[in-house]
This record gives sequence, structure tokens and C-alpha cells, in this order.
Amino acid sequence: MERRPTPPSNRAGTHAVPRGTYTAAVTVDERGTVTGWSDGARLLLGYPPAEILGQQAVRLLAEPDGDTWREASDGPRWSGTAALRHRDGHRLDRDVLVHRRPSGERAGGTEWRVVSAVTGPPTAAADRTLGEWAFDQSPCVAAVFDDGLRLALASVGMQRSLSLAEGTMRGLRLTDIAPYEGGTEAESGMRRILDGGRPEDVRLRLDPAHPEHEWHGRLAPLTDTDGRVRAVTLTAHSDPSEQLVWRRMLLLSDAGVRIGTSSDVQRTARELADVVVPAFADACAVDLLDAAGPGAPDADGRVLRRAAVRAAPQGPPLPHPSGDVLRCPPWSPSARCLAEGRGTVYGSDDEIVTRWTREDPLAAAWIRDSGTHSLMAVPLRAGGTTFGVALFGRSLRNEPFDPDDLWVAEQLAARTATSIHGTERAQRQHTTTMTLQRSLLPQTLPQQAALDIATRYLPSVSQAGVGGDWFDVIPLSGTRVALVVGDVVGHGMRAAATMGRVRTAVRTLADVDLPPDELLSHLDDLVVHLSAEEAGADNAEETAGGVATTCLYGVYDPVTRRFTVARAGHPPPAVVTSGAVHFLDVPAGPPLGLGGLPFESFETELPESSLIALYTNGLLEPRDHDIDEALDKMFTALARPAQNLDTVCDRVLTTMLTHRPDDDIALLVARTRALHSDRVATWELPFDLAAVADARKLATGQLIAWQLEEAAFITELIVSEMVTNAFRYGRPPVRLRLIHDEHTLTCEVFDSSNTAPHMRRAHTYDEGGRGLLLVGQLTQRWGTRHATTGKTVWAEQFLTED
Repeated sequence: MERRPTPPSNRAGTHAVPRGTYTAAVTVDERGTVTGWSDGARLLLGYPPAEILGQQAVRLLAEPDGDTWREASDGPRWSGTAALRHRDGHRLDRDVLVHRRPSGERAGGTEWRVVSAVTGPPTAAADRTLGEWAFDQSPCVAAVFDDGLRLALASVGMQRSLSLAEGTMRGLRLTDIAPYEGGTEAESGMRRILDGGRPEDVRLRLDPAHPEHEWHGRLAPLTDTDGRVRAVTLTAHSDPSEQLVWRRMLLLSDAGVRIGTSSDVQRTARELADVVVPAFADACAVDLLDAAGPGAPDADGRVLRRAAVRAAPQGPPLPHPSGDVLRCPPWSPSARCLAEGRGTVYGSDDEIVTRWTREDPLAAAWIRDSGTHSLMAVPLRAGGTTFGVALFGRSLRNEPFDPDDLWVAEQLAARTATSIHGTERAQRQHTTTMTLQRSLLPQTLPQQAALDIATRYLPSVSQAGVGGDWFDVIPLSGTRVALVVGDVVGHGMRAAATMGRVRTAVRTLADVDLPPDELLSHLDDLVVHLSAEEAGADNAEETAGGVATTCLYGVYDPVTRRFTVARAGHPPPAVVTSGAVHFLDVPAGPPLGLGGLPFESFETELPESSLIALYTNGLLEPRDHDIDEALDKMFTALARPAQNLDTVCDRVLTTMLTHRPDDDIALLVARTRALHSDRVATWELPFDLAAVADARKLATGQLIAWQLEEAAFITELIVSEMVTNAFRYGRPPVRLRLIHDEHTLTCEVFDSSNTAPHMRRAHTYDEGGRGLLLVGQLTQRWGTRHATTGKTVWAEQFLTED
């Protein structure tokens, strides 16, 4: 910046800029790097351009950890005192003005221009004239610029309109004070006037909060007694009514964008306070009811919790910070507002305000110290529910709130209340959905001896709500266990309900003991019907009929150590054997709900203590890395040995997730066990009713070997009935098998017939028909499972612990 000395004033006592004044200007980009350095900045801080350009601006601050730069970077403009560090190390406290503007070097970027006027020694002051007082105290926007185009005087009106003190602006040029459209043209007009030109009209944009608003300005020469032009005066005005309407429109438009950006009620309240201060009010407090209601106070008034508070920087802070609990008597502005359900404007001398200040010393001190002269209380209402009250105050502005201001405040409050109402409704729906979903998921894992199992379920944090992910563990006959993981498309209540229906269907089909591929085929038919039922649902956004639902169903047999699995559009299971991780090559069937397409099963033998990991696709869809990286992370986490499966689950989740998931995640990890030959006894029986007695003897002898003599009597009866039925109604071969695991004793009889036995009611004089009824009464459960050829009738007894 060119250094221009200011000529002496024609009389003492003026506000002419002292001799030797210059402007220090620095440009900083959005990375905090110094990109511009004026000669004035070199004179002020001692750094030559070659030494500071490209360096971090934080090195220029004496307090790098302070709030100066953070506050300066938040809005379009900031002014205040900054603690700077000279090149030689000493500290400089300077008044600075910071403008935020589009970057001149990078499209779409942002940069900040920091300016500070450095003045020489002041001239001697004399008595000030009435004219100077009138100028200084004028409510009109007026300023005097010397022949160096630097501001020498600023009226109160200009200081208020720009929200800048005269001391901050003195010594700066108009393009430094208001770097908006019209500033350069106005400075050109000033030069022409200083060169003897005539007064000129200019159009300016002065307001940093609303730079699009245009002011009408007038430039005129300021001459001494000899007629020499010594300075230029600038006066500016706008149509007050037009400007007021424009500002209110912009305020409401701004509120529509800035209020309600999250599902956090406290943040929504803070957004209201941030929007109105200082654009509309000089102070704002948002107080919420702990339990939203119709707003009728009881005899003791209402209890409110302060959710947000903000005051203009020039004024004192409000007496009650966020989080304070306020007890508002029935006559107080807040309680009356809630009771009447409408907003009211109060003057500082109104009876209610006077009583309020008399009984609340903190409020009285704040109103007195801030100079608050006008107050508004407006209820926060939406959907027939009152959520709280918003209080607005004016102290720095001379204009009190009027009916139009009350209308604006009611619109702002309605916008805030609507957002809060939507948030609370969404939270209630989310809670209800979560409760429903958790009630449909297994509350405890069933007791079984085939697998050690650990599970995790993480709901998403997206605004769409929780999804339809689920898992299940289903004990089957013959000590086998079915593992299920699935994902219903969609989010919300309907997805959770559909998930419950699909999960119930899986359990029902599993009880029939269908192979995995057949089970998925039947489940596919069910999902097609569900989709048809919900095709006409009223709320299309929540519809989750099940089309594109994915599912993986697998059965593990600890006797043969065989794992049979099929999948419908679901990610394949990961298996860890001997420290190596791999996916099982399960054919990728179509998602459920498409109808008519086949599914294929995959069968493999797993060594004892193998690890099986089933999961939903939310685990593989983090936003910060691709699918290959996600798979590598999952394989690494699964490969690390751990005694506890809960440790494995936690390790997988912490390794792959750096934040709460955008989609639900279900994770099931199982470690295989094996039932060795000493726990299983199998005999092939001759196809002769006389072999029933031999079957009883074989079973009794095996129970004695297993030290289960107390179960011998019931087991003899079960074996006798089941083997007799196989001989009478089945076909050879007939096999008897006993399985003894930790908790159950299973008796199985196989024959080659596909005819399923069924229980019937025997009449009083019938000689037969009571066998299966007897089996059902003596065992915990019994049933039939079919194979490609033949069937197996089985019955389970729970063993009591000694």
C-alpha cells in the first residue's frame, strides 16, 4: 500500500488522520497460509515479503491458541483487537478489520483480508466545536475522508450501520472498510473532488450482513477558510421502509436455511439465537419445557430449561446460561406467553417487566447494564404442541419492537418449533422402531452344543432410521444348528415389521427341517406375497415390502462337521481355518422377492474350532474406504487369534468403523465344535418286529456306557415306539442312532419310506395309536426330517445336571 502523509489540518481539534499513517494489509487463504503482504504490513511487523509469504499466518499471532482467528473466520467480517507478534518477538495489540471474500487465486475458494491502520503521533487537540459534536453524534451515515482517502471522522450513524467503531475505521480507506461493489468507484469520485471536481452521487454496498443491499451516497468537498479542498465528505442513506422489508425478507430466508439442520433439539435452539443476533435483536434466549404440553401454567408457573442464549458482543451476557433451569411465575412474560399461546411486545417500563426485574435481581441487573428497552416473548408451537418460549431483546438499537417485528418473530419461532416437533416425532418413531426391532431380534442365544456364538447389532445413525437387518440362531434336530443373517430393504417402522415377519417365516421353515436352498425358495415366495400386500401402502417412503431382501441360511452338523449354506443376494460367509481367512464359494442366489429363480446350496467340511463370520452389507459400506480395503480390514481382524468370540466381534467393528454406521450392521461369529464318535452310537436293525427288543437292549447298554442310567426307562419306551412304527409303516433299511451332547439325549430312527408319521387321538378301546402321543409326552420335543430318500423320526430329552 502506498504511504501517503496527511497534510496538517487548518485548525486544531479536528479528527484529521495524523501524519505518517499507513495501512497494513495481509491476505490469508483457507489453509491459513499468507498469500498477500503489503508494505504497511512489513513496516508494522518487520517481516519482508520473501520471508512470510507462503508461511502459516498463525506465526503472526502472539496467542496462537486463542479464539481470534476462529472468530474472525466464522462470518463475512470481524473487527476487534488482535495480539500480534513482531519479527523481533515483541507483542503488538492492534485494532484489525477482517473481511472474508472469494479467493482470487482458486475458483470456489475463500480468503481473508486483514487490514489495520497504523497512525503517526496525533496533533494537539483544542476545544471541540458544536459542529463537531453534531457531526460525531449524528444518526445519519456520514464520514470524512482526508486527501489520502483515509477515514478521519465517522458519525454515530455510520458506526452503527457498519457495526464498527470509529477507532477501528480511522486511517483506513473505504475499500478497506467496505470492500463491496461501489467502493472503488466512490474512491475514484473522491479523487476527482480533491482535484477540484463537483459533488457526485454514488451507490454503495456497506452492510457486511447484507452486502446485496444498495445505499445511495453523496460525495462533497470539505474546504478550509481559504477555499482549499482539504477532505471529502460521504453521506449515505437508504429508503428506511424498503430496507427494513428487505432485511426482514432476508432474515426469514436465512432462517429457512439455517434453522433445523439437524435432529438435535439443543442445536436447533442455538440456530434460532444465531440467526436473530445481531441481525434482528441484540439478545435472544430460547427456553424449552422439559415435557412439551399445551402450555397452561399451574399455580406455581412453569419450569423451563434454557436451551440457547446469545447476546451481541458489545453487551453484557444474559444472566442465565444454557442448561439453567428457570422457574417462571405465572405473571412472568414467559409463563404468560405459554398460557396465552401468543407473542407479546413489552417496553422496559411495562408493569410486568418492572415486576420481573423487582423479583429477579439478575434480570434487573442485565436490563440495566445492557440498556435493554424493548422485549418480546413468543411461544414455540407446532402441531398443537407448545415446546417453549423465545425471548428477544433490543438495547443497542434505538427502535423498539413493533407489530411487524412480532410477526417476524412468530415466523421464526414457528420455523424453530416445526423443526423441534419433527425432531421429537422422529425420535419417538426411532425409539419405537428400535424397540420393535430389538424385540424381534434374539434376546438371548439358545442353548446348544454345536457352536460357540457371539453377536453384535449396530443401528444406523442416518435420518432414515433403523433398517431391517437381523440375525438368528435356531437349534435343529440331531444337535444341528441353523445360522441366519438377513437384511430387509428400507428403513423405519415398516422395515422392522417386515423383518419380523420374514424372521418368523425362517424359523417356521427351519422347524420343518428343509435344506437351505429349499428354505430360501419358500421364503422367496413369502416375500413376493408380502410385497404384493404392501404395494398399495399409504406411506411410500416407509414401504419395505421385502423386494431385494437378502438372506443367508446355513446349517452346521457337529457330528459330521459339515456346514451347508445357501444365500439370496447376501454377502458370502467368511471362514477362518488354521489362521487363514477365506470366503466360502456359495453360489450367489438372487435377492428375495423376485420370484421363480433357483437357489443352490454349498456344503463343506470344517475342522473343529473353525471360525464362521456372517454379516450384513452395512459392515462393508463405510464412507471412508472402498470395498477391497474393507475386506482386507475384516480378514485381518478375523485372522488374529482370540479365546473370546466377543473380542473377535469388537475387534472387527473397531477395525472397520471410524464412526457410527450409515446403515445397520448385524454381525454373527461362530466357532465350531465337534461331537466325536464316543458321543454317537448307530445301529442298522434287521427289518423284523423281533428286532425291537434288541434295539431296546442296545440303547440301554449304550446309556449305561454313558452313565445315563436314569434316562434308560424313558429311552426304552421311546426306542420301542419309534422302531416299531418304522417296521410297521416304513421300508428297510432301518437305523437307530443315539446322540449324547452336553444338554440333550437324542434318539433317531431312520427308514427309507417318505411317509411322515402323525399323531392321532386313540379311542378308548383302540389297541394302537398311542405311540407318538406317548413319545410327545415323555420328551421335550420330537419331529420328522426328510431326506432325498427316506425320513428320520427324532425325539429329544433334556438331561438334568447332577
